[in-house]
Amino acid sequence: MSDSKTTTNHHEIRDWVEARGGHPAMVRDTGDEKGDGILRIDFEPQAKGLERISWDDWFATFEDSGLAFLHQDSASDGAASRFNKLISRNG
Repeated sequence: MSDSKTTTNHHEIRDWVEARGGHPAMVRDTGDEKGDGILRIDFEPQAKGLERISWDDWFATFEDSGLAFLHQDSASDGAASRFNKLISRNG
């Protein structure tokens, strides 16, 4: 995937997600006492097992977990890609 990019910039992540109709989400029942859980990006229709959360909560967990956002802008056919993955900033 030669055109994939990695970022930790909150504005860039939010713009990319919202341009594709996505929402910040967490896997249901994975949170702890601080609310941290397994983060995801949810697209319409809402996926089973995901709970949509605020951007503030999503980014707080993103930072606390030391994550980076790997994403692809365009699919091989030129359409906007929804490919994304949360990865560790430490490799």
